[in-house]
Amino acid sequence: MSFASPAHIIKRQSLVGEENEWTKMFDPPTASPFTPELLAPTNPVPEVMLAAGFQNIVTTPRTVQRTLLNNLALTTWDNRTGGLKFFTFADPDNPSARGNYPGPTLRVPRGVVFHGFTQGKGPPPHTIHWHGTEPTPINDGVGHCSMELGAYTYQWQPNFIGTYFHHCHRNTMQHFEFGLFGLSVFEPPDAYFASVNGSDWRTGFLPTPVVLNGRKIGACSDGNFRSAANTSGFPQFPDFNSNPIESMDPHAYTVPHDVEAIWVMSARDSRWSDLAGNAKTTFPSFGTIPGVNDRFDLNPGVGGFFAFNDYHADYWFVTGVPVPAPTGGRATLNPAGAPPTGGGLPGGLIPPALNSGISGTQIAVNANVGQTILLRCLNAAYNVTRVTLPVDAVITAWDGRSLGIPPLTQYNRAYLVPANTPQTFVTGRRFNALIRPTVAQNKPAIVEFLDTRGGGLLMTTEIPFRIN
Repeated sequence: MSFASPAHIIKRQSLVGEENEWTKMFDPPTASPFTPELLAPTNPVPEVMLAAGFQNIVTTPRTVQRTLLNNLALTTWDNRTGGLKFFTFADPDNPSARGNYPGPTLRVPRGVVFHGFTQGKGPPPHTIHWHGTEPTPINDGVGHCSMELGAYTYQWQPNFIGTYFHHCHRNTMQHFEFGLFGLSVFEPPDAYFASVNGSDWRTGFLPTPVVLNGRKIGACSDGNFRSAANTSGFPQFPDFNSNPIESMDPHAYTVPHDVEAIWVMSARDSRWSDLAGNAKTTFPSFGTIPGVNDRFDLNPGVGGFFAFNDYHADYWFVTGVPVPAPTGGRATLNPAGAPPTGGGLPGGLIPPALNSGISGTQIAVNANVGQTILLRCLNAAYNVTRVTLPVDAVITAWDGRSLGIPPLTQYNRAYLVPANTPQTFVTGRRFNALIRPTVAQNKPAIVEFLDTRGGGLLMTTEIPFRIN
């Protein structure tokens, strides 16, 4: 069918009489609806963060505070004029979380009742979609399917230990690409409670006042950091807990790890950044009949159309660390040189104030022979990503769900990816890998960003991966 002279004309459905929805779409409300079926929150993390000195206050007991569309401009590796503009999450109770890219990592023990008080800043609309969780529809945060908000207390309960993420789901393509996303990690049910004297993971009771004991924040009651996994077929992980799930053992089907690394791959189209100054740049000029004779051709962008239909990434990041221009065809990531508003700080560690209090989480991997490394990897780029690890790795989870956990053992299982074997995955996907090296090595991991349309290579970077 010719676009210029079509043989068949498909008449668009008129929205006359449905102007309320049309108005909501382009100039949405800023209402603060009530949370239905409101349950008392039992999430201990805000109070633990306060007691550890990472927060100034807990405004509402056991409730995470999170605001959307906090503007941020980052200087690029090439000192691009005006830098790159970002939309970010911020936590009003946390002086370190004042707009970070990616957003602060949200960690929650499995089984607690989570409350997240959310406020939208800047031009509405906003939501938070808790990607991979299973809340009620109004708490799911998908624009138009739940609601757009001015302020709202999201409520949900994590049921599966794993790696997830959250993001604004209104104007999703723009808001996600601009930085309104963060990692969500669901921990074993006795994590964080183990950092509080007198707590009981089985009842969710949290004493007042909170007093930290000598155990590391986020560790389980046995003093270990754990992730859900079924490594029964991999004897290199001797500490796998194979107790039945129904045993109520909080560590059933988990494996302890000594080192945690988080890789969040992301990309930016700088032309999109240049459009950020006017939030309604891409909205149509309204015609006389809503949805029928609106005009997009008056907007800036390719061919007079709005630019968000034509994505060409030209800047790339790993956990907020900018990937510089390649030397000899390959760039080397430098987490120690990342700005504080990126993911990395000196030493390449994610600061505990931006990691729900957990210290020591790495970007560039530095571990010892015999230690167990947990790698959490999220593709938050609008590119296909290819990751090649220099060591054998056991993939234990995809998209939050652990492989081979009963009663679904007949459908999937953890599997070995030999060293130097590429893994390719698309936007929004994530995996967990467990690694237990037996020999020292200092060969980097390779991350490649591929064009989603043609598969061509756009950018390659090395991530230091040292085993001592």
